[in-house]
Amino acid sequence: MSPTRSTSPTPARRRRSALRHGAAASLTMSAAGLLVAGFALSGAAPAYAATAIELGDAESFAVLAASKIENVGGSVVSGNVGITGVDFTGFPPGVINDGVPYVTTPEAAAAEVDFGLAYVAAAGAPADEDLTGTDLGGLTLEPGVYEDTSTMQLTGELVLDGGANDVWIFQAGSSLTTAPGARVTLVNGARACNVFWQVTSSATLDSGNQFVGTILALASITVGSGSDVQGRLLAGAAVSMNTNDITRPAPCAAAATTAPPTTSATPGDDDDDNGGGGGGNGNGGSNGGGNAGGEGGNGGDDGSGVARGPVVPVGNPDTGMTPDEEGGGGPAVLYGLVGLVALGALLTARTLRTTRTH
Repeated sequence: MSPTRSTSPTPARRRRSALRHGAAASLTMSAAGLLVAGFALSGAAPAYAATAIELGDAESFAVLAASKIENVGGSVVSGNVGITGVDFTGFPPGVINDGVPYVTTPEAAAAEVDFGLAYVAAAGAPADEDLTGTDLGGLTLEPGVYEDTSTMQLTGELVLDGGANDVWIFQAGSSLTTAPGARVTLVNGARACNVFWQVTSSATLDSGNQFVGTILALASITVGSGSDVQGRLLAGAAVSMNTNDITRPAPCAAAATTAPPTTSATPGDDDDDNGGGGGGNGNGGSNGGGNAGGEGGNGGDDGSGVARGPVVPVGNPDTGMTPDEEGGGGPAVLYGLVGLVALGALLTARTLRTTRTH
């Protein structure tokens, strides 16, 4: 009778199997951890974006105050002017275009209530960057929420660089002051209707300013001689003007976006710049006539012939890194880490199969 062969694994075999299990599991867990880190550093997560402040009934007003509005000189206000009190002077010589004065009216009262709500919303927006002690002059800022826990100062030029749907919110922990000749410049499609200045006490714009945005001041707003504002002066107490142009921005509905136009590969198909052959289901044309590509999207952009896509926030919310930034690694890093995870899983599966066969 032949001896029965034992099928029980020897101690050495069990040790080798345990080592294979441990190595495979360790590789899988390490790769998974690196994959999580890679997503955090590569820009795979979307960034947070500032949200426009809802003004409600205050939106149609270029100038709004509770207790006092005064003007000296030939100021021109484009938009409604409202006050819940009765101290309203300087019109004329001041002129109100495209609006009416609301003095001690329900419209002014409703607007003042919504101003208060807008102020609270702006003050409560989570800050992206603390600029305390930093003069805004000389800076170029991307969209976001910027705070100064003390007095916010602007000397020289502040540039706001962003698209038509991007938003900037500035939070002054105390006051907002500008130097003579200060200016705010918008580039690359940024719009005045998407710029907000929340001021805990009072805002004072010196002479000769070119200022942009809606000022929400809890106390007062004073605008120096010859300064112009493309925005709104909304105050909890008083507004004082001196030969200024105050222009309320048009309502800031989301800007229309389009897909880039496509071109046909058919020989002899020659797209020109006069509204011919757009892509998708629309009629292209770089003079703004007709629709660019996609589902009938708006064609052209200011007659430039460039169809711009939607503004999409990119980058990690903590690091701000994007796949294109130097050293970020981007998708290549993520693909490599995914491969490591798959390799670890494969080794684990093979180890289990080998163990069962023995």
